[in-house]
Amino acid sequence: MLDLKFIRENTERVKQAIRAKNEHADIDALLDADRRRRELIFQVEELKKQRNANSALVAQYKREKKDAAQLIEQTRQLSAQIKELDQQTAAIQREVDTLLSRIPNLPHSSVPIGRDETDNVETERRGNLPEFDFKPKDHLELGEALDILDFKRGGKISGSGFPVYKGQGARLERALLNFMLDMHIEQHGYTEIYPPFVVNPASMYGTGQLPKMADDMYHMEKDDLYLIPTAEVPVTNLHRDEVLDEASLPIKYVAFSACFRREAGSYGKDTRGFQRVHQFNKVEMVNFVHPDVSYEAHETMLREATDILDALKLPYRILLLASGDLSFAAAKCYDIETWSVADEKWLEASSVSNFEDFQARRARIRFKEASGGKPRWVHTLNGSGLATSRLMVSLLEHYQQADGSIRVPDVLRPYMGGLEAITGR
Repeated sequence: MLDLKFIRENTERVKQAIRAKNEHADIDALLDADRRRRELIFQVEELKKQRNANSALVAQYKREKKDAAQLIEQTRQLSAQIKELDQQTAAIQREVDTLLSRIPNLPHSSVPIGRDETDNVETERRGNLPEFDFKPKDHLELGEALDILDFKRGGKISGSGFPVYKGQGARLERALLNFMLDMHIEQHGYTEIYPPFVVNPASMYGTGQLPKMADDMYHMEKDDLYLIPTAEVPVTNLHRDEVLDEASLPIKYVAFSACFRREAGSYGKDTRGFQRVHQFNKVEMVNFVHPDVSYEAHETMLREATDILDALKLPYRILLLASGDLSFAAAKCYDIETWSVADEKWLEASSVSNFEDFQARRARIRFKEASGGKPRWVHTLNGSGLATSRLMVSLLEHYQQADGSIRVPDVLRPYMGGLEAITGR
């Protein structure tokens, strides 16, 4: 959430930023509601001053044995006016809060201005694309032939977009998750969290999913709970409504979770296999940092994510997202993409985002500086470290062999009981 005072003082800049992100928000309506709210607050304060003065005079009249009936009635009327204006103020405050909640975060100055993903800027590419002396198969063909993936039965029991992993495929998925968690904990200094997979509306609001992304999430109306789209939501909200000590920063959490997304806007997009699913697994990194170092932390988190791909020896590229491709809450974001051999295209495997104080304001997460003074908003960052669904596409296709088996990457073999290749047997 943006600071309302900042919006008042930088109205045109905010409007330009909203246009740059291809978002829609009624700034003029917000400022008009804010003006009416402040006028009402001023009226209430003036009436309270008058009521306080009357109350003091009533007390004086009573001490002096004077008739205070008329003054008491005036004071009663003032109280009634104040109550009515307080109700009006509360109603306008709700209007202000609603309008404010729909304003996106501003892009950082280093973000390229562009309309959509075609304007993203490739900043780095590592690794060589694989070459085969046989015709490579796609991940669906490989998974079905080896009997390690079963999308058809997933569709039978849940619907399309809900994969089933079997046998060595299930073990490979578990190996990936454990390897990534261990690397982030042991080498990158993260504390592991195992969060709930359902959250309340306040948590979804705190990280910016509500109200904008309501249609993309699974909502359990009876309990008013949501299946999480990412562990970012419960992990960030661990410190909702808290004031942290400066000495505790940075706080670095890592969490595995299943992720659930309705993908309401995915019509016409590639939905084959793992390309776009409604349930997938992900390891998520979340940082709470001092505002002065958040962009250094952003670059560090990016490298912590790519360390996984370097260890797996998978080629990847890094994109700096253009303004029009940024998420609602992000000020700056990198996407990390891995290569699909069969489709000959890059697939997003991770997003690493800096939200600055946008989420902290919504979730009311502050920190107290050692030097004293008023608590400040922390900066929050998160990154996939990594999501396994599209990573699995690249891994299976990259490591396939002529006989149809899948060579197990060296770093995953300890997690696979020493297995060197997935043969389906």
